[in-house]
Amino acid sequence: MSDPDPVDLERIKVEILLDSPLVRRVEEAAERHGLTGWTVLPTLSGSGRSGRWRDDQVTGAASKVLFTTVCNREKAEAFTRELSPVLEAYGSVLLKSKVEVVRPGKF
Repeated sequence: MSDPDPVDLERIKVEILLDSPLVRRVEEAAERHGLTGWTVLPTLSGSGRSGRWRDDQVTGAASKVLFTTVCNREKAEAFTRELSPVLEAYGSVLLKSKVEVVRPGKF
């Protein structure tokens, strides 16, 4: 049995650091673009162009999350193209990177 073609194993990982109230909007866009799996992770603190921030556990006023998914290039491009204007307006961070997956049928 031959090794799989590396191109067939390549997928795009999309990571979005966003304000919690935008999560529903991002999840709905993911569904529209046929993304079948994603994870939303809580964040505690960070630092960026606007300075340091910390999640306020009491009020959730500055609550941010990390949305992450892995999909093929076409879905990643369509998904991020739709979301880019919204994320830019809210100062969110969107990252895309090539990843090699072990079980490409899952993505």
